[in-house]
Amino acid sequence: MNAFEGFGEGAVEFYDGLLADNSKAYWTDQRAIYEADVRGPMNALLADLEPEFGPGKVFRPHRDVRFSADKTPYKTHCGGYAAPFYVEVSSEGLFAAGGYYRMAADQLARFRTAVDDERRGEDLRARLIAAERDGLTLGGETLATRPRGTDPAHPRLDLLRHKGIFVFRRWPPDDVLHGPRARDRVRKVWCAARPVTEWLDDHVGPTEQPRR
Repeated sequence: MNAFEGFGEGAVEFYDGLLADNSKAYWTDQRAIYEADVRGPMNALLADLEPEFGPGKVFRPHRDVRFSADKTPYKTHCGGYAAPFYVEVSSEGLFAAGGYYRMAADQLARFRTAVDDERRGEDLRARLIAAERDGLTLGGETLATRPRGTDPAHPRLDLLRHKGIFVFRRWPPDDVLHGPRARDRVRKVWCAARPVTEWLDDHVGPTEQPRR
């Protein structure tokens, strides 16, 4: 596999078109652009980062529509991961993140136990603050109120509300997207996110629930 040289010039335009016409006909007609300008470079990017972050994989482009009211067949982005790190290219540009996007029930229970503990909870907060100083933003779905039985005056209630937690950065489409420096952007985010992901790996870990 060739080294990563950037996403192709047609990557953003491909997803602009898919947003306008999310159909099998469009996909079939534009498939060569997807393979050359999107999927191929994403595989090369993950391969370049593998020595530092482990093997990566590109998500399939088809949406799972079995339980969705939205029956459009294709994802409007290309995502790749070397868990717990993630990268995405779309019509909105480049996105890189690290963390646990959505926690299963057993993970959530372990997360809340750890956050409730003052030493471990404040350690996570310190790591998140450091990530924000490095230019990352905190993300993740949260409860509108608070977990059942939680003291409304809990000093880490903001963290306990999280059902998923990650840090990320996004760049709009620009010339860097189409060159090798896009890899440097992703690597910098993943390195800055690593203290947060290490905390999650240490105190939460993978789900032990069977896959549906």
